[in-house]
Amino acid sequence: MAAKSLRKKIKVDLLGQLERNGTVGQYYQDLVSDYMQLWDVKNMLIDDIEKRGAVVDHVSNTGKSNRKKNDSVGELVKVNDRMVKLLDAIGITPAQVDGDPSDEM
Repeated sequence: MAAKSLRKKIKVDLLGQLERNGTVGQYYQDLVSDYMQLWDVKNMLIDDIEKRGAVVDHVSNTGKSNRKKNDSVGELVKVNDRMVKLLDAIGITPAQVDGDPSDEM
């Protein structure tokens, strides 16, 4: 249940940011929906990595058993990259915080 609640909060937040930025239209709302679908895929990939690990057993076509990298690891990187690109496409960037930038050091 927590994931559904978080998903809804993220979608509402993204749509709110679009509105505050003056970015309106079905095209942008559709991109937010695309982002949320990728968010779902990202979570499935993370679940798979947590369940099976970064390296998994694999049986080749010849029947030989060996270990290989879990494909979900590489796919997770690709999905995260696409999610960042979608946010960039709709003009959503990390919020700027008040204060002195040198405080981070």
